[in-house]
Amino acid sequence: MKKSLLLIIGFLILLATEILRVYFIMPFPGSQKSDTIQIAYFLHNYIWWIRVLGLLLFVPPMIYIFRNSRWWRKILLAIFVLLYATVFYAFNFKFLADKMFYQPENKILATVATNKVDSTKLVIGVALNGQAKAYPVEIISYHHQVQDSISGEPVMVTYCSVCRTGRVFSPFVNGKFEKFRLVGMDHFNAMFEDATTKSWWRQATGKAVAGKLKGTALKEIESAQMSLGAWMRKHPNTMILQPDPVFAKQYKGLEGFDEGTIKSDLEKRDSASWQFKSWVIGIEKNGHTKAYDWNDLVKQRVINDTFQNTALVLVLENDNRSFHVWNRQVKDKLLQFTFDAAAQTLKDTATNSVWNMNGECVEGILKNNRLTAIQAYQEFWHSWESFHPGTGKY
Repeated sequence: MKKSLLLIIGFLILLATEILRVYFIMPFPGSQKSDTIQIAYFLHNYIWWIRVLGLLLFVPPMIYIFRNSRWWRKILLAIFVLLYATVFYAFNFKFLADKMFYQPENKILATVATNKVDSTKLVIGVALNGQAKAYPVEIISYHHQVQDSISGEPVMVTYCSVCRTGRVFSPFVNGKFEKFRLVGMDHFNAMFEDATTKSWWRQATGKAVAGKLKGTALKEIESAQMSLGAWMRKHPNTMILQPDPVFAKQYKGLEGFDEGTIKSDLEKRDSASWQFKSWVIGIEKNGHTKAYDWNDLVKQRVINDTFQNTALVLVLENDNRSFHVWNRQVKDKLLQFTFDAAAQTLKDTATNSVWNMNGECVEGILKNNRLTAIQAYQEFWHSWESFHPGTGKY
């Protein structure tokens, strides 16, 4: 009886550990709505010790029972072993994030002339020191991160399709270049593990949430989300990341993501406002945040607002994909803008000057002035609200 009890305890430890280690950091039912990150990190780091404990409890009574029991108990033991082997394989080689999503094997960058990505596709664009690059969202959504360099500066371009969050970071930690791998997710947001300290980093904020470096933040690099066509108009010499032929099937599974019509329930848009997966534009300034309803922006096309003593304007282009947020203070003038849909231009009511979708004044007394861009993000409402508690709403 005692040996049977030890065997069952050991088996349950082995089984539960393999399942829970992955359950807490992958999008299984109920797994992403609780604060279990520290439990998951403990299981991840001490998995081998827990396995040894489970095996020490399970193996000796298993051998004894197998040698001294009737045939039906031996069959039962075989079922136990087969069940554990199946769970071990599934949760270590099938369900782990880095076994499901891989980095590009062929990082292909093309010029505007040789580009094969449709100009309507959404991209995360980055411009540094005179060089611009665009990373199609439907490509980086699968990979979750692409390591690259722009003007000789290493960058880590990231995207989490379940939160609809695109962020670009400098991959340096305490002055040292670091490599990261996808380890799972927490509250539906992708997490990366650094190679040196094995700390876990949240994609939406760039902050370490578990491990030795908990509380440390990666430096964010300014980026913009818009259609490739809009990005090429602004940066005609941009380079564009091309699909890796190795992952053609995986990219096809993300068709419709840009529009929010993808089949996946985790990534499909809620068309109503302020729902779990409704789209919002999020802005952060001086430790405060504010969210703007995407549906509202689609209706108005231009929103003039003031946030944290900064006068800003949100604009949506006619493609219904490319948005901009600019500071509407120009020198000593506080401007109010209207949108001309036919010409796809802005006009300020103070001077009647005309501004294009690159934020440049092209006609009027303010000609050659440029609006200053403000970092803003399009993402799901649940993501913005989760990682910016107490956020304001327009």
